[in-house]
Amino acid sequence: MAADKDDIAKEKYVMPKSSYWGEVNLSNLTFNSNLQEFAQRVSLICNLETGGKIPPGEAYNQIKALWKQLKKSKKNLIDNPPKPELPPDELE
Repeated sequence: MAADKDDIAKEKYVMPKSSYWGEVNLSNLTFNSNLQEFAQRVSLICNLETGGKIPPGEAYNQIKALWKQLKKSKKNLIDNPPKPELPPDELE
């Protein structure tokens, strides 16, 4: 159990999440989470490149791939938000 708490504490330290203050709906919250994850990963990749752990070209390719994922997320969640599905009894 202590190991679980340590893992959670490490996760919060390495990948902190900020509170969301915008319009609250599922699409916005999901995109915000994706955006925060993008920012954290880009920061980590930049730090690895700065520290000489990965070459600049690899850092660029990783960030480019993350950017493509974020653009797809924006397209699916913000530009064309999913329509809420109603239970069958509410369709009548």
